[in-house]
Amino acid sequence: MDFELSDEQKAFRETLRAFVDKEILPVAVEWEHSGRYPAEIVDKMKQMGLFGLSVPEEYGGMGADMVSFALVFEEIARGWMGVAGTLGSHSIACWMIHRHGTDEQRRLHLRDLATGARRTGIALTEPAAGTDLQGIRTRAVRDGDHYVVTGTKTWITNARHADPLPVLVKTSIAEPAHKGMSVLLVDPSLPGFAVSRDLPKLGYKGTETCEVVLDEVRVPVSALLGGVEGRGMQQVLGGLEIGRINIAARAVGVAQAAYDAALAYAKERTAFGQPIADFQAVQLKLADLATEIQAARLLTYWAASQADGGKRVDMEAGMAKYFASEVALKASLESMRIHGGYGYSQEFAVERLYRDAPLMAIGEGTNDVQRLVIARSLVSGKGKIGW
Repeated sequence: MDFELSDEQKAFRETLRAFVDKEILPVAVEWEHSGRYPAEIVDKMKQMGLFGLSVPEEYGGMGADMVSFALVFEEIARGWMGVAGTLGSHSIACWMIHRHGTDEQRRLHLRDLATGARRTGIALTEPAAGTDLQGIRTRAVRDGDHYVVTGTKTWITNARHADPLPVLVKTSIAEPAHKGMSVLLVDPSLPGFAVSRDLPKLGYKGTETCEVVLDEVRVPVSALLGGVEGRGMQQVLGGLEIGRINIAARAVGVAQAAYDAALAYAKERTAFGQPIADFQAVQLKLADLATEIQAARLLTYWAASQADGGKRVDMEAGMAKYFASEVALKASLESMRIHGGYGYSQEFAVERLYRDAPLMAIGEGTNDVQRLVIARSLVSGKGKIGW
């Protein structure tokens, strides 16, 4: 049992940490509040090969192991969680195209996606269907060698940059519903495809989050992911397992940033003639945060290492995402309390962390859903804890 990163993973983490410290942290507060898109940061991530995280080397990608994958999202979210989001849905979509796509789909898309020359995302959620993906209404009706796609997708990260955009649709009205669901790799230049609006958000700024309308978009049958109808739900759920590792790692990054800020401030801020870090009430908060953050990190790396072993990780990723996101919520609030009035000020990063943290408890399946996934895995015997 080894709780240490490999030498290669340590070197990778140090490269990421230096990038975040130099390129992201100095501008995050200003750019986030102004609503500025972090184009320069995105370009640097392209140069570093980070858009090829989940693309195999044979297609020009990094082919990163899942622990290294988690390290990327932890470190970048430590600097600015919104920037991590730019990579998140892209990496899930690349994973899905590689895992489930046809040879032609891999050849057509993966090399450009690995370099960031093109980017992608994933369109699942609809105005009336979030947690209940089987309730989606976007239809894809076969018409010769095309599907005619009509519907609306919402909360889509990278919507303006996605090429292609994997879209979950109903290709039939079969029962049960999941048997009629498929994924289409939609070209955004097709007539009838439109990004209708940006969604106003509490946090998660920097990357765009949009609503997408598909109005009788004619999508070639060759764009059906995997070339077989009815496998969309299975393809998406596999991607979401990886996505939950991404979300868990982002939550760890946000929690770590909140803790680091609280510890540094507690050492500098004085009250009644001494640093507030000397007060037992503050020390207890810091002890709780440090313990819970490290537990969240180990859960996340455990889920990632299990995924590296090639097994299903719905329970493991669910545990990591659930626990780490709750820790991020607590850490951001406790850090704000330690900062006092300054924690409420936009001049400090803590208020951004406080606004960013709730998304991790919602995205990639709410925490209530994660608890159900965990419980069902345990009850069915597919998952277990202990030895």
